Parts: sequence; structure tokens; C-alpha cells
Amino acid sequence: MHWKKLGQIYCPKAIHPKLMSHAANPLPLLVEGDLYRVFFSGRDADNRSSVGYVDMNLATLEITYVHDKPAFEYGLDSSFFSHGVSIGNCYSAGGKRYILFMGWQCPPDGHWRGDVGRLVLDNDWSLHLDSASPFMASDESDPISLSYPWVIQERDDLYRMWYGSTITWDTGNGEMLHVINSARSTDGERWRREGLAVPYEIGVAQAFSRPTVVGNSVEGYHMWFSYRSGAGEKYRIGYATSADGDSWCLQLDRVGINVSEGGWDSEMIEYPYVFDHKGQRFMLYNGNGHGRTGFGLAVLDRE
Repeated sequence: MHWKKLGQIYCPKAIHPKLMSHAANPLPLLVEGDLYRVFFSGRDADNRSSVGYVDMNLATLEITYVHDKPAFEYGLDSSFFSHGVSIGNCYSAGGKRYILFMGWQCPPDGHWRGDVGRLVLDNDWSLHLDSASPFMASDESDPISLSYPWVIQERDDLYRMWYGSTITWDTGNGEMLHVINSARSTDGERWRREGLAVPYEIGVAQAFSRPTVVGNSVEGYHMWFSYRSGAGEKYRIGYATSADGDSWCLQLDRVGINVSEGGWDSEMIEYPYVFDHKGQRFMLYNGNGHGRTGFGLAVLDRE
């Protein structure tokens, strides 16, 4: 597998007090033709993230529109998203479109943590919170912190989710153990958590984030994600495969994309989003500074 980099597509500028920097976790949604609306998580001066968006022409690789205010903002101090909103992907259920997100909390006397929330994407492309309570909160299965959910619908009665869950903040090498778990649902509303999906290896791949999955039960599943090894490296993009979506095999040596020798993605690459368009497979991803340098695009070389 080899991904051909097409370059940095969007470099964020200060466009609003709550969108001063960053364009992390890019989420492309088709508007029409080759035009995509790309939602992302931008930050204010205190690193609290809100949701912004730009329009991208995939044929010309041009940004045709930059929205000058947040589409959705982080919440009040008492909310589960008081310190930020990091978006996952979009799915439909019950006639509505939803965008799941990680809601950040940074308590003054404790470690930061997250829960999963849900936004409604209206027909006019506006966003509003589905519920003031988390869509998925910590429980006995996921007792510490949740992150970056990805949902696909396989049948009318089967939805599948992969999401991040913290096992411990420190495994002894100074890096957290944050794994990718799975869940399933018959309606996209009520979920049965199923535990660990992707195997981890301490010192090799132990801090996972933002899974992106394509495939099905007939052809098999492919997952890309960002990860850290715990040996001091910054984020890289990893790859795993599965025949059934339940048991996954790490294939880090097959990912086919790495940091560049110089430029906007020379230190780290992370937060991939893989999607298909007109017979080609593309990946939006972030580079240096957890999205501070914006997002770029790569295309899968199938030859």
C-alpha cells in the first residue's frame, strides 16, 4: 500500500476568537459533485476547541469557502464538553444525520478526560447538540476516558462503532494506554460495548486515536488511526485489518504513509479520515502540532 501525498490543503488562520488556530480532525461531507464541506476542530487562545468548516473542491484541491465563525462551540464549565469538541465521523439513524464527538473536560484538581457526545447535522448544514448529557459516558467497561468515535451502518438493524478508551494514564514509560474498543447497535441509538478491538503493544503502539474504517463483512475491514509508541515519537498514522470487524491485526508496516522530510507534516501525522470518491480512495489528515498546520490530502496509489 502506498499513499501519494497531494499536499497541504488548508492552513488555518485566526478567523474568530474561538477559531484562532488549528484545523484538527477533518471530517469531509459531500455537498455535490466534487465539492466537500470539511468540518474541523479549531482552538481559541486557551486551547479550547470548537467546530469550524471550509468547503473544498476535491478536483482542483482548492478551498472555495471559509466559514468565519464556529458552527458549534465548546460548552459551559458545567458541561461534559467544557474544554473542547473533537469530532469523529457522521452517520444517519432514524432519518437524522449525526456527528459524534469527544467532549473534553479539564477539572482544576484532576487529569483531563473525555466523553462521547452527539451533534445533529440539520439540512441547512447547521449543528446543534442532541443532548446535554453524554451520548456515551464512562462506565465499568470504559472507566477513565473516551474519545473519537467512528460509526458505520452495515444493515438496517446493525450499526458498528470503534472508539478510544483509556486504560491508564501511564504504563510506566510515560505514555498512556489508550486503546480502540468496539460497540454495536441495532438502531444507532442504544449501544452494546464489546471491549478491546485492536491489539496494542507497549512501546510500539499504545496510544491510539481517531479510528477511520472502510469495508464490510463480505470484503473485510480496513482501519487507519493515529498512534504513539511510548518511546518518545510523536503521532504517526497506523493501519489494521480485520475479516469480521471484531478481531483486528496490526499492520503498521503496511500503512504506506509517513512524515515528510520537511514542511507542515515533517514532525507528526495524525487524525486520518479515509473516504472514497469517484473510484479513488483519499485520506485527509493532520500534520505538525495536532492540527496547528491544518490538514492535507493523500490519495491511495492502487498500482
